[in-house]
Amino acid sequence: MEEDPDTYRILKLRAEILELGSAIRQLQREGLDDAAAQLLIARKRARLEHLVKASATGRPL
Repeated sequence: MEEDPDTYRILKLRAEILELGSAIRQLQREGLDDAAAQLLIARKRARLEHLVKASATGRPL
C-alpha cells in the first residue's frame, strides 16, 4: 500500500520531534545547553502544524 507524500512527511516529522524530545531531556539531565535543540523542535512542530492543517483542508503545500 502506497502512502500519500503528505502523510509520510507528517509521520516523519512526528518521529523526528519524538527523537528531539528525548535528546532534549537527556541534555537537561546532563546539565548541558539545549537551546539549539529547543529551537529545532519548535521549528519542526510549526512545520508539522502547517502540514496537518494543509492536509486537512486539501490545500497543496
